[in-house]
Amino acid sequence: QDAEIVRTRDPQRLAGCDVLVDVGGEYDPGRHRYDHHQRSFAESMRSLRPDKPWSTKLSSAGLVYCHFGSQILAALLGQPEDGPVVTALYDKLYENFVEEIDAMDNGIAPAAGEPRYALSTTLSARVGHLNPRWNDPDQDTEVG
Repeated sequence: QDAEIVRTRDPQRLAGCDVLVDVGGEYDPGRHRYDHHQRSFAESMRSLRPDKPWSTKLSSAGLVYCHFGSQILAALLGQPEDGPVVTALYDKLYENFVEEIDAMDNGIAPAAGEPRYALSTTLSARVGHLNPRWNDPDQDTEVG
């Protein structure tokens, strides 16, 4: 709760961070490095947790959820991490929320071939609406 959030791609600043998410070009959970931008990266929920059925390539959000989702849910609910309530909620949240983020971030289409409908209210689109327009005189991306 007392973490300082730093938004940078500066390697020197990144080297001093305890946790890196979506930057740094490295996936190493032992060192808390959760980036999925390496050419060799192909992890999915199923590859990291064989008891789970999802094979969508993970984004950094999915990596963090994979490693910490159950622990966070258990703490919020006051339930055991391996209990049926936390397990069911973990699975439903991944299947109905986080997997979409993983797929969108990795450029995975929602359907084979031509989509049947437009997705205009995705989480990515909603976050994008918070950014300044290209011609806005105030280009401060932190305001939104």
